[in-house]
Amino acid sequence: MEQVPFTGGEKESLKAALDRHRDVVLWKLQGLDEEQVRKPMTASGTSLLGLTKHLAAVEYSWFCETFGRETEPLPIDESDPDADLRVGPDETTEEIVAFYRRARAAADGVIAELDLEARGTAWHGAAVTLRWVLIHLVEETARHAGHMDIVRELIDGATGDHVRD
Repeated sequence: MEQVPFTGGEKESLKAALDRHRDVVLWKLQGLDEEQVRKPMTASGTSLLGLTKHLAAVEYSWFCETFGRETEPLPIDESDPDADLRVGPDETTEEIVAFYRRARAAADGVIAELDLEARGTAWHGAAVTLRWVLIHLVEETARHAGHMDIVRELIDGATGDHVRD
């Protein structure tokens, strides 16, 4: 599990914090079958696989689209704000995990290439810096990793915020 360095630089520390939560997202899927990862566990329909799909779209959107980089087609529908949280019957865990890994790799490329003061344009039109996007994605990923912890506990009782060494 990635540790945030106690004396690291700002960009290094933000990236390590993001990676720590990204790793939890993937860890929460481990050891479960196809039915378990896609099973809606809340009244709103939250599933582990749906949260993973959402986070992949968020990574591509905030890091790549914001800074003018290409993405693959994203499961975003202006008329359906929860489209990226739902998993279709034709989508597999393997495909969604691969989508998440590709989004993470693309985002990592942007993070490595740009400095923290680099400016991009958010989906809503506001100018944002890479620093702001990193902070936002640490928050977003940590929030949903917490949701995944609760959903995983509801599925099989497993808990924890990171793999114990």
